[in-house]
Formats: sequence, structure tokens, C-alpha cells
Amino acid sequence: MQKNIVSFDFDSTLSRKDVQEYAKQLIERGIDVWVVTSRYDELHKHRYPHNPTNDDLWEVVDELNIPRWKVRFTCMESKSLYLLYTDVIWHLDDDSVELAEIRYNKCTTVAISVKSSSWKQKCERYIERSRKNN
Repeated sequence: MQKNIVSFDFDSTLSRKDVQEYAKQLIERGIDVWVVTSRYDELHKHRYPHNPTNDDLWEVVDELNIPRWKVRFTCMESKSLYLLYTDVIWHLDDDSVELAEIRYNKCTTVAISVKSSSWKQKCERYIERSRKNN
């Protein structure tokens, strides 16, 4: 049986308290939660001097008990390239360019905008569809 895996962007998405609460609920339900962020990793963070640390990200990830190894830094590369060959059901993000690239690159991952008033309902609908298909 395929595992239920979802991913969240961090900035302006998982950094929001309402999204954090939803991620916490998903984890409690046994959904596998990952973070896929455009931020630079430790080896490349010098390329973005305006955000020299990822302390804010680590604080939230640790608070939610998401293992740090489930955080992927794309170093400003398209998230669609990372998500392309994964079993991630959906990726929640605020960036319309990232979401469009996920759709354009024909990822099986569904791109969902956190800016939509019904983002949570969309997430739930795709989780339910995935469960029915397994």
C-alpha cells in the first residue's frame, strides 16, 4: 500500500499558524508530512545573505515533530523538479510560479495554493482520493 505523503512550502505557507495546525492534524492522522522549500541549504545559504540562517524554519519543523531529514531545500531551483518522481499527493504553496511549474511539468503531485479560500478542503479531497485508489 502506498503511503500518504504530502508536502508544504515553508515561507508564507507552513510559517502560518493555521497551516501549522493543519499539518499537526495530518501528522496525528498518520499522514507523512514533508517540507519542500526553495530556500538554500547549509552549503549554499551564503548565496542569500538576507536570510543567513534557517532558524525560523527549524523552529517550526521541530515544534511539529517533523524529522529534519524530511525537509528538502531546492536552493532556488523549481520544486517541480524535486517533486516530479515522487509519490507526494499534493504540495501546498503560496507561489503561483512554483504551482504552475508543478502543473506544467506534469508532476503527479497536485499543486494547491494556500491563497485559495478552500485550500484545506482541496487538500482533504486529494487525500481521500488517494486513499480510495490504494
